[in-house]
Amino acid sequence: MKIEKYLSQKKKAILKKWFQLILNTYSEEAAQFMNREKDPFDNPVGSTIGKGIEDLFEALQREIDPKTVSSSLDRIIRIRAIQDFSPSQAINFIFILKDVLREELKSELQDANILKEVFELESRIDELALIAFDIYMKCREKVYELKANEIKNRYFRLLQRANLLAELPEQEP
Repeated sequence: MKIEKYLSQKKKAILKKWFQLILNTYSEEAAQFMNREKDPFDNPVGSTIGKGIEDLFEALQREIDPKTVSSSLDRIIRIRAIQDFSPSQAINFIFILKDVLREELKSELQDANILKEVFELESRIDELALIAFDIYMKCREKVYELKANEIKNRYFRLLQRANLLAELPEQEP
C-alpha cells in the first residue's frame, strides 16, 4: 500500500494534531482563542493557519511546486514574521509535521517500503522549510523597510514642524 492511502485515511487526525502543535507555539490565551473560535472573521490567524496547513499537506503528497506552495506558505509566514518569533520559531511549524507523521504512521513504519516513502516525504518537508525560510526573510526585509520609512517620515515631519527645513539654492554650473 502506498503512503498516500495512509495519509488520506489519517488526514483529519494529522491536520488536527499538527494544528494543535502549531497553536502550542503561541501563548496559552492566544492558543485557546484560536482553537475555540472557528469564524474566519473573528479568528483570521487561526483560520489562515488551518487553511494553509491543509493546502501544504495536500501539496506534500506530490512533488513540491514552489509556486503552488509559496502562496500557502506566504499566508502563514506573513503572520509569524510580524509576531514575536525568531526565524527558527517562525518556520518550525513545518518541522512539527515530521513528528506528527511519525506518530500517526508508527505501525506502518515497520514496512520498509512505507519507511522509504516516509523518508521521501520528509525530504519534501525539508524542501518546504527552505522555501518558507526564503519567504520569511523577504517578509522581515519588508517589515524593516517599512519601519525605516516610518522613522524617516517622522523625522521629516518633526523637522517641518520645527521650521528647520530650508530649500537649497540651485547651484550654477
